[in-house]
Amino acid sequence: MALFPLTSNFEGDFVLQLVAVDSENTMDEVAAAAAHHSVGRRVRARPGQILRVRRQGGEEFLPRTMRVSESGLKPTETVEIIWEAPKH
Repeated sequence: MALFPLTSNFEGDFVLQLVAVDSENTMDEVAAAAAHHSVGRRVRARPGQILRVRRQGGEEFLPRTMRVSESGLKPTETVEIIWEAPKH
């Protein structure tokens, strides 16, 4: 377990945020940490939608249960946090 800084590019926000997460956090926990700094401040909440994480410029979302330590992300690397409608 170690402190791990990531840069959050949150969908709908115009501010990039440096977010401190733990190397053992899951991508869902990373998304929640990023949301804390954006949702309700500069981005409106979207009830019922799920937050997903991907590398800046990437096409594929990282698995929601993947840990930061397993992701290959580098300290201060930028991740995009994107709203996704749940699949029914």
